[in-house]
Amino acid sequence: MTNSKQHVLIIGFVWPEPNSSAAGMRMIQLVHLFISQNWKVTFASAASDSDYMFDFAQLEIDRITISLNDSGFDLFIKNLNPDIVLFDRFMIEEQFGWRVAENCPDAIRILDTEDLHSLRRARQQAFKEKREFTEDDLVSSVAKREVASILRCDLSLIISDVEMNILLNFFKVDNSLLHYIPFLLEPINPEDSSKWPTFDSRKNFITIGNFLHEPNWNAVLYLKEEIWPIIHKKLPGAEMHVYGAYPSQKVNELNKPAEGFFIKGRAENAAQVVTAARVCLAPLRFGAGIKGKLIEAMQCGTPSVTTYIGAEGMHPGLEWSGFIADDANGIAEAAVKLYTDQREWENAQKRGIWIINKCYSLEVPGLELIHRILEIKNNLSKHRHRNFTGAMLMHHTISGTKYMSKWIEEKNKA
Repeated sequence: MTNSKQHVLIIGFVWPEPNSSAAGMRMIQLVHLFISQNWKVTFASAASDSDYMFDFAQLEIDRITISLNDSGFDLFIKNLNPDIVLFDRFMIEEQFGWRVAENCPDAIRILDTEDLHSLRRARQQAFKEKREFTEDDLVSSVAKREVASILRCDLSLIISDVEMNILLNFFKVDNSLLHYIPFLLEPINPEDSSKWPTFDSRKNFITIGNFLHEPNWNAVLYLKEEIWPIIHKKLPGAEMHVYGAYPSQKVNELNKPAEGFFIKGRAENAAQVVTAARVCLAPLRFGAGIKGKLIEAMQCGTPSVTTYIGAEGMHPGLEWSGFIADDANGIAEAAVKLYTDQREWENAQKRGIWIINKCYSLEVPGLELIHRILEIKNNLSKHRHRNFTGAMLMHHTISGTKYMSKWIEEKNKA
C-alpha cells in the first residue's frame, strides 16, 4: 500500500492549546503524525482565538476561520478538496459532517472523540445524584448523538481501551469503524530520567488541569475540603500547589496560604512546576479518557495518587506510578506515604517510566493508524457499503440537520 501524499483538513472544536488541556495535547500529536508522513494539513475552526492557542505557522499549516451554519463552508471545502477530514469531537461532526459528505463525498471522514463525552457526563450525573454509576446511565441523549456521529464516520479514534470496550460491547459498534490510539509519546530514556531532580531536592504536592473542565474543578474542591486537611495535619510543612488555566473567582477563593493551600493559576511552564513537585494529586471523581496531568507527571518523574477513574485505561496490565485510592482518607494516607517514603517514591517513579514506554509508544501505534486510514481510503466504497446504519443515519441527518442549519443561516441574515 503506497503512502501517497494526502491533504488532511482538521475541523477543530477549539483552537488547540496543548499546554492547557489533554485534548489540545492529543490534537497536536495527531497533527505531528500527519506531518511526519509528508501530508499537508489545514486546520479550521469556528472558535474565537485564544491567548494560548497553538501557533500553526511554525509548522507551515494553514489556519482557516470558518462559521457555523454558513453555506460559505460548502464553497470552502469544495475548493480545498481534502482527501481526509478529521472532526474534533462529535459536536463538530454534527455541524459539518453532512456538508463534507455532500461536497467532498470521496473524502474519508474521521472522528476524534477525545474522550467519550457521554461516559463522562453520565458519571458526572450519577455523582451529582450521589449514587453509583451503572451501565444504564450510558443510555442518554448525549450518547445517542455521540454514537450516531461515530456510525456516520468512516473511522473514529478512541483514546482508551475502556471506551473501546463500551462501544464494542455495550453500544455494539462494529470494530471496523473504531481505532484505539492512546497518546503518542516519545519514550523516556535513561539520559532523560537522570536529569530529574531527586527525592530530596523536590518538595510539595501539585495538581494541574484546565479549570474549564468540570472534573478538574470538582477534584480541586475535593482536595480543599476533604483531602488536604488530613495531609496538612500530618505534614504541616508541605504545601499544596494548584495550577490550571482559566481559574474563575470561585477557584481563586480557595487560595488559603495559612493552610498551605495555594491557587497558582496558569503554569507558564507546566513541565517545570510538575518536575519540581514531589507528588502529584489527582482525586478525580468522574471523567473519561486519558488524563493529561497524570501522563505529564510520569514524563516528569513525579509519582502520583489518583482514583480508579483517574487511572482508568492508562496503565493496562502494569502497576500504577504511585497509589490508587477512592476515598479521602485513603488518598490522604497514600499521599503522605508517597511523600515521606523515598524507596516507595523511587519505585513509583520507575513504574511511571514503564507505563510511558510500554503503553504510549509513538512509532508503532502512529504507523498503524496511518496504515488503517490508507486502507479505508483505498477501499472506501466497500467500507461504506458494509456500514448501512451509518449511511442511513447520514441520509436522515442531511434531511434534518441540513435544513435546520439552512433555516438558522437565513434567520441570522434577517
